[in-house]
Amino acid sequence: SSPHLVQVRERIRINGQPISKDLFSKYFWLVYNRLEETKDPVRASMPAYFRFLTIMAFHVFLQEKVDLAVVEVGIGGAYDCTNIIRTPVVCGVSSLGIDHTSILGDTLEKIAWQKGGIFKPGVPAFTVAQPERPLEVLRERAQERKCPLYLCPELDEFEEGCRALELGLAGSHQRSNAALALQLAQTWLQLRGCQGLGELKEVAANTKLAGRPVPLAPAFRPTDAMIQGLRDTEWLGRTQVVSHGPVMWYLDGAHTTSSIQACVRWFRQAALKQDKLHDGSEVRVLLFNATGDRDTAALLKLLLPCHFDYAVFCPNFTEVSVTNNADQQNFNVTLENALTRCLENQRTWTQLLEEKAGQDPWLPAPLRVGGLLQPTPARGSLLLVPPAPRPLNSPALVFPCLAQALRWVAQGRDPHLAAPAASGAHPHPAASSGAVLLREAATVHVLVTGSLHLVGGALRLLDPTLSQ
Repeated sequence: SSPHLVQVRERIRINGQPISKDLFSKYFWLVYNRLEETKDPVRASMPAYFRFLTIMAFHVFLQEKVDLAVVEVGIGGAYDCTNIIRTPVVCGVSSLGIDHTSILGDTLEKIAWQKGGIFKPGVPAFTVAQPERPLEVLRERAQERKCPLYLCPELDEFEEGCRALELGLAGSHQRSNAALALQLAQTWLQLRGCQGLGELKEVAANTKLAGRPVPLAPAFRPTDAMIQGLRDTEWLGRTQVVSHGPVMWYLDGAHTTSSIQACVRWFRQAALKQDKLHDGSEVRVLLFNATGDRDTAALLKLLLPCHFDYAVFCPNFTEVSVTNNADQQNFNVTLENALTRCLENQRTWTQLLEEKAGQDPWLPAPLRVGGLLQPTPARGSLLLVPPAPRPLNSPALVFPCLAQALRWVAQGRDPHLAAPAASGAHPHPAASSGAVLLREAATVHVLVTGSLHLVGGALRLLDPTLSQ
C-alpha cells in the first residue's frame, strides 16, 4: 500500500504488520544489489522510488511464501507499475474521485478508463456505486478485456437476517469499502473451495440488464471471521481520533473533493458527539496542507461548514530540518516551495471567510519583513503572514513545520508535545489571542487533513511509538 505515514516499512505488511527493520534491510539490499548487477549499461539507472518498493514488495511476498497478497495500485491503474500481475485472483475498483489529474485526466470518465486498466481476461472484478457515465466506462473496459465485472450490493444487503455490521473504520463512506472488501474476500474463499457464500454466475455479454449497466453480484451472509474482520479493522490516518487529555486530534488523509466531503461529515458528527460529553467552551482548529496539482481552494471551501475558530497551515515537514528523518523526506519539494503553497492557502482561507462573513477590520497590521515575522533569538520560531497590502483579518496562521504548528495548537495541554517557548509569545494578534483561548478551552478539536503525508507527520509527533 502507499503512501506510508511514519515509516516506509508500513508499505509492505505480512499478516497486517509492517515487516521488521531486519527483514526490510535484508530484502532492500538483496533487490538493490541484484538490480545494480543487471541494469542496462547504456541507460544505467535504477528504478524510481515507488517502482523499487513495488519490486521489493513482490520479492518479499514470494520469498516469505504468503498465501495471498493484496496489492493497492499506486496511481491510476493502466500504467501503474503494480499492474504487471497477469492473473490476479480478483480486482476491485472503489469509489472514483478526481485526483492526480495531470497523470490520469481531469474527468471521472478519463480516470475510470485508467482504473479499468487493471481488469484481466477471465478474472472477476467488482466495483461500487459510481456515477452513470464513469460506470459505463468501467463496463466498456471490462468488455474490451473480457473481464466479468460486477456491482457490489450495498452493505445493507449483507445485513439482512443478521445484526448490523459494525465497522472499525468510521465514516459512512466506509460502508461501500466494506461491501467491496466482502466481495473480494468471498471470491478468494470461493476459489479455495468454500461454498455457500453466494456463487457468482457468468453473465452473457449480450444480456440486457434492467436499468443497470453492470450486473449486481449476489449478497451473502458474512461469516463470523468476516464480521470480526470488519469490526477490528484499523487503518491509521483515516478517520482516526487521537485523544490526549483536552486536545482531540482528528486525523484524516482526505485530499480529493469527494474524500474531503466525507471527512467533513465524519468530523462534524464525531466532534458533536464529543461536545456532548464535555461541558464548557470548545475551540475548533483546522490544520491543513495539500500537495501536487490539487485545487486547494475547492478543498478549503468544502471545509468552511466545520466552523473552525483557527486555520493553521504548514508544510509536511515535521521539523524545519529533516536530516534525521529519512522516512519523511520529500526530495521533490523544497521548504521554500512548500511555504509558498501554505501562504497561498492562508490567503485563500482568509478570502473565503471574508466572502462568507464580511471583513473584520479590527486586527492591527503586524510588523513584517518580506512576508515573515522575524524571530528573536529567544523566540526561535517563525510565524508567517502573507505580504499583503492590508492587515490580516482572519485567524489563519502559517508555521514553517509541523512540530511548531502542533505545539502552538496544543499550548502545552497535550502531554506528548512540548509547550511552545514561554519566552516568545508571538507578536501576531491572532497567534497571541488564540493561545489564550486554546489554553482556557474545555476541549480543543483539531482536524488534520488535506494530505496523507501531513497526517503521517502529525502521527509521528503525536505517537512516538510508531517510529520504533
